[in-house]
Amino acid sequence: MSKPTFYVFHGTDEFTRAETLADFKRKLGPPDTVDLNTTILEGKSLTLAELHHACDAIPFLADKRLVIVEGMLSRLASRKEELAALADYLPTLPETTRLVFVERKALPARHPIVKLARREERGYVKQFDPPDVKTLPRWIEQRVRKHGGEIERQAAHQLAAVVGAELRLLDQEIVKLVTYTNAERAITKQDVDTTVPYAQEAIVFDLVDALGRRDGRTAAQTLHRLLDAGEHPLGLLAMIARQFRLLIQVKELKEGGATSRDAAQKLGLHPFPARKLYNQATYFTGAQLEAVHRHLLDTDVAIKSGKIEAEVALDLLVAGLAASE
Repeated sequence: MSKPTFYVFHGTDEFTRAETLADFKRKLGPPDTVDLNTTILEGKSLTLAELHHACDAIPFLADKRLVIVEGMLSRLASRKEELAALADYLPTLPETTRLVFVERKALPARHPIVKLARREERGYVKQFDPPDVKTLPRWIEQRVRKHGGEIERQAAHQLAAVVGAELRLLDQEIVKLVTYTNAERAITKQDVDTTVPYAQEAIVFDLVDALGRRDGRTAAQTLHRLLDAGEHPLGLLAMIARQFRLLIQVKELKEGGATSRDAAQKLGLHPFPARKLYNQATYFTGAQLEAVHRHLLDTDVAIKSGKIEAEVALDLLVAGLAASE
C-alpha cells in the first residue's frame, strides 16, 4: 500500500494541528535536513505553476521534500477550473514529495480536494476541531498523561473552567502543574487554585456572580473561602474593586453593541474573564455599578484610616451589596 503524498489538515484547532504537523516533520528525518527541504507557501496568492515548481523539485541530500501550503484550498473553493487542474495534478505528485494543505477553518465535506484526499490512496485528510465544554476535561486528563502526570477529575474540571478551551494556554498550565507535583501524585483542585493565575480570579467571579444574584449567603461563603486561602483583605478588596471597574467598562461596551471578543481586545483581557464579565454585566444597571464602585472606595478609606477592621469591613461590604437593589 502506497503512503500518502498529499495531505489536507483543516479546522479551527490550531494547537493540535500545529503539533501534528511538527510530529509529521520529525518523522521525515533529522531536523536540519528536513528544514533544508521544507518550503512554506502562502496559498492566498499561489498559482498552480508555482505549486508544481515547488513540488516537482528534487530533495537535496534527503529522501523527501516537504511543501506546506497555507490557505489555498479555501481560496479556490469557488474556482472550478483551477480546482479541477489541482485535482488532476495531486495524484501525480513525485514519491519524493509530501504536500500538506493547511486550512485554519474547516472545509466542507463536498470540497473537491477533500473528496479526492478521502478517495485516493495517496491522499489523506484530517479535520482538527477543538474539544467542546463536555469533552474538554477529558482532553486535559489525556494531556496530563502525555506529560507524564495524573490529574483528579475535579481538578480537570476546575482547570477547564478557569482557562477555557485555549488549548495552547491549557497545555502551558498543565506542564506547570506536572512540574509542581513532580509527577509524584495526581494534580488536585487545590493545586489548580494555587498555581494557575486565573483560579483566584475565577473565585472572585463566583463572588460577583453571587452578589449579582443578591445571594448574600453564597457571597459571604465565597469571601471567607478566599480569606481562608490566605488572601490579604486589602488585596482581596483591590481584586473586587478591579472586577467592578472592568464591569463598568464592559457594560458600556456591551450597550454599544460590542461582543465579548470585542471587549477582550479593547480592554486587553484574556477571553475567559472577558466572557465572564460580559455575562455578569446583565446583573447590574449602570447606576448600580457606579454606586458599588463608590461603596468600594468608601470601604477602602475606612480600612486604611483605621475606622474598621479589614475583615469586618469586607463582611459588611458583601452584605450591603447583596442586599442592595
